[in-house]
Amino acid sequence: MNPSMRRPLVAANWKMHLVRAEARTFCRTLVGELGAPPAEVVVFPSFPLIDSVVDGLAGMPVAVGGQDLHPRASGAHTGDVSAQQLADAGCTWVLCGHSERRADHAEDDALVAAKAHAARAADLVPLICVGETGEQRKAGKTFAVLERQLAAVLGSEHGELDRFDLAYEPVWAIGTGETATPEIAQEAHAFIRSELARRLGDERGESIRIAYGGSVKPANAASLGAAPDIDGFLVGGASLDAESFSGIIAACGART
Repeated sequence: MNPSMRRPLVAANWKMHLVRAEARTFCRTLVGELGAPPAEVVVFPSFPLIDSVVDGLAGMPVAVGGQDLHPRASGAHTGDVSAQQLADAGCTWVLCGHSERRADHAEDDALVAAKAHAARAADLVPLICVGETGEQRKAGKTFAVLERQLAAVLGSEHGELDRFDLAYEPVWAIGTGETATPEIAQEAHAFIRSELARRLGDERGESIRIAYGGSVKPANAASLGAAPDIDGFLVGGASLDAESFSGIIAACGART
């Protein structure tokens, strides 16, 4: 598959930022800026903001997702949220295995896989995050870490996922201002692509999008997005400003 046949994916991960008034302002600004986007666009607000964002983006070509989910469909899990609850709130996507969940909540690869399958059971699309820390990269373990993380998802005891996309996030570049060069990012994305093809077959492996996440800004989005295996972005800090986020979306226009 020609890389240009994979429609770019641009996702905003707000993390634990913004309150309802700020979220509504973001949505109004994005609606005015967006037009016909050259990418599939998703916003991942924190749980209390989902209703405001769903309402604020109603009728727009922008999907909404949850930042996390519990692998169980329901139960006594205080502070957690289920896939069905996310879907009922208007979400169609969910993040699985973000590096901050792996680090802050000790989420392992098996749990990430279980969450991805729980998402599909509720018809949510999981955006599964993989990536290495700075220490792992310095030790030359980048590919080994990526292979392990992918193996858990692609070889899960729950069976094969029928639909998902991936986000490669070099942990050393998240929130640090340090961005992987297009060459470094492409090398990791190409390895991920080869693992997808090896495990799922060439055709399926070529169809899955691999977004890049790590200090993406309007200024570097075009150069990163020109790499053949970078299929869009998972945006953190720059996604808190609607004009900045729309600039990153616009940078994907050369790919389509």
